[in-house]
Parts: sequence; structure tokens; C-alpha cells
Amino acid sequence: MFSGADAAALYDLLNPWEPGSRSSDRFHDELVGAADSVLDVGCGTGAMLHWARGHGHTGCLVGLDPDRAALARARRRGDVEWVEGTAADAGPDGAFALATMTGHAFQCLVTDEELRASLAAIRAALRPGGRFAFETRHPQARAWQDWNPSHARDLTGPAGRALRVWHHVESVTGDLVTFTGTTAEPDGRVLRGDRTTLRFLDVAALDAFLAAAGFVLESRYGDWDRGPVTGGSREIITIVRRR
Repeated sequence: MFSGADAAALYDLLNPWEPGSRSSDRFHDELVGAADSVLDVGCGTGAMLHWARGHGHTGCLVGLDPDRAALARARRRGDVEWVEGTAADAGPDGAFALATMTGHAFQCLVTDEELRASLAAIRAALRPGGRFAFETRHPQARAWQDWNPSHARDLTGPAGRALRVWHHVESVTGDLVTFTGTTAEPDGRVLRGDRTTLRFLDVAALDAFLAAAGFVLESRYGDWDRGPVTGGSREIITIVRRR
């Protein structure tokens, strides 16, 4: 009733890549534009790399994602390389100047084993001195408190279909938050449900994983205007370098 391809198209509608108006997109777009080779880990539908190529990037652009439906949408543009796989499948190329994880994709690495394997693979994909840029929601902001049906959104889907989408948190256990995202008809008839678990690491825990993986901290921000991490920050935005 609502396929993976439908969900990928809806994702693009809900999350347009707009560096001109969205500070988070502009932050990553500037990094991509300055790098001659980029690996986008968890690229989804490929919007960031689509934009970069379409706006003059002439270097190597590679998108990596395990979601086949999202990659099928990404592959509408053939001048970027698209690879099916997880972060741990990044491969020991040692050739990339920059690796990215946008859209809080880093939080999908929920176990210590996933984190270690993924960070090791991303490091191996970078050239010496290569950079890895990503963001994770700061746990102090408790963003999941807004993920409930009272914040449902009514919209017109990509095919002109009226839809309602909402989230519902099932559990908060330690630094793991499990929730369901629901896509429905306006009357509430459910078309699709997707269950997700995200990990909310604090700064100390995050930095311990990064150091153990062989990364050195270059920059750390608490907002997309490059302000410091404070007691009120909602983001932990990180740029590290391969040692």
C-alpha cells in the first residue's frame, strides 16, 4: 500500500536538500565543495551528492547506503557512484579527502560493535589527514520528547496523495531510543510503519569511540552556525581527522 519507493520519495519531500536556506545543509555543502573526493556514508536518496555534482563538483563522489529503495532513487543521477552497504562496508580505499554522515545517520550505529566496525571502515576509506564530518543529537535536549502523535503532520505526498505522518516513542533505555514512524491516510488508516532505534551518545562517550578508532578532533560545534557546545545545545557537530 506504501512501498519502499514511496517512502524514499516521501523522505525527499520531507527533507529537501537546500543549502541556500538550511544551515545544516549549507554546513555540509561547504565541506563537500572543498574536498576533491567525498564518501557520503548513509547517503539515502543521494540529495547531497546530487546537489554537489549539479553545482559543479568535478571530483570523485561516492554514496553508500543499505536501503535499496533509497539507492534506486539516488541512481537517477548516473555521474555519482552509488554503493549498497552499511558504514562498516566502506572499504579500505584510503583515497577519500572527506567522509560524511548527514541527517543524524550516525545515530543508527546502536551497538558498540557497530560503532567500532563503522569507524574503523570509515577511517580506512580516508587518506592520511582525511576528514570525517557528522552530527548527532545532544542527549541533553531530549529530542525524542517531541516524537509523538500530537505532532502529526498532514501533507500532500509526492504523487498528490493526502497523507498524515507521525512518530511514537516505544522505549528509552539508557542511550537508546526506539520509536515507530507511521505513514497513514488522513483518517488514520495506516499505510506503513517503520521501527527505528537511535543511540544518543554524550560528548565524552562519543570522543572515546573516535579516539579508539584513530581519529583526532578538529572541530566541535553545538549548532549549525558553528557555536560552541553548551548546556543548551541540541546538536553535537563533529569534524575529525584520520591520524
